[in-house]
Amino acid sequence: MHTPTHGGSDPTLQQPPTTVPQQPATVPQPPTAAPPQHATVPPPHTPGRIGPYEIFQLLGEGGMGRVFLARSPGSRLVALKVIRPEYAEAPNFRGRFRREADAAGRVSGFYTPPVLDADADAQQPWLATAYVPAPSLHDVVRRFGLLSEPALRALGTGLAESLLAIHAAGIVHRDLKPGNVLVTHDGPRVIDFGISRAVDATQVTRTDAVIGTPGFMAPEQIVSSREAGPAADVFSLGCVLTFAAIGRGPFGAGSTAEILYRAVHAPPQLDGVPDALRPLVEACLDKDPARRPAVGALLNALGSADPSALLTPGLREDLAQREAHAAVLVTAPPMPVTPLDTAAPGGPSRRRFLWIAAAGGTAAAA
Repeated sequence: MHTPTHGGSDPTLQQPPTTVPQQPATVPQPPTAAPPQHATVPPPHTPGRIGPYEIFQLLGEGGMGRVFLARSPGSRLVALKVIRPEYAEAPNFRGRFRREADAAGRVSGFYTPPVLDADADAQQPWLATAYVPAPSLHDVVRRFGLLSEPALRALGTGLAESLLAIHAAGIVHRDLKPGNVLVTHDGPRVIDFGISRAVDATQVTRTDAVIGTPGFMAPEQIVSSREAGPAADVFSLGCVLTFAAIGRGPFGAGSTAEILYRAVHAPPQLDGVPDALRPLVEACLDKDPARRPAVGALLNALGSADPSALLTPGLREDLAQREAHAAVLVTAPPMPVTPLDTAAPGGPSRRRFLWIAAAGGTAAAA
């Protein structure tokens, strides 16, 4: 989801991807980042518990569903994505969701928060990932300014390493954008990968639409989302680097139709991208996916980078506040709650997986 950040109510962080009609109207303007929420009780209409997880607050909401900050029985904070009922009721959705969640659980990379748990058979399917108390790249750029060339290199290498891990699990992100990149002390984290394909397949079947965000979608994804492979994520990476360098995407503003048309037919607008990085960004934004660089080649071209280049004084302070808030939630006393959902009536027995982090490694438990 594109939606607020893992670390607060930032509307750019964990938002579900935009559902883009084939005959679009207008594109919504980027949301204004809100300060992190520090409530320790759920707001109105927030469920008290989902599966085994105690809900603290709503992080974000969008077309795919809602994302909550929650706590596990073992006092681990998670970002819990709950799918909207209309998707859960669609034919074959639960099977697709289960397969995508299983694949996401196999993603293992330093720059990707691990998928910890999922339930495809719940009344509203959900997926839990490790909570990262950090702002989104969208929030960072809007609040603390454009990134320097060293910071852009650190961002690019972190994103490329994330994509290597995601693609190695057989997943295409399909919605890489500033709102789905968290900026931490030691580099970026890519979030919201793993189930967009399941939702996309359902949405295409029902409405002839595609999942993605105008201004960050590859041409082949716009024309037919079924054609979106790993090279589409490379295109999105180029768009994200452009945003971080100049404060907007490479295909400008305007209506959704205008932005999508430029992405397919017009050259990118890269004035302001550092000269040393511009050829690489241009290569990522090639209209032909076959001519875009492979992710490994991107890493080699970017060279070594220092993640601390991303840290400004303002960002350091923001991270400290979010981490302090997270520490309070970990030790907060449990609240009386009522469980939200159970297994789907008449459906198969609950199947879920749990990836247990321990002592520098992860182990799978059925």
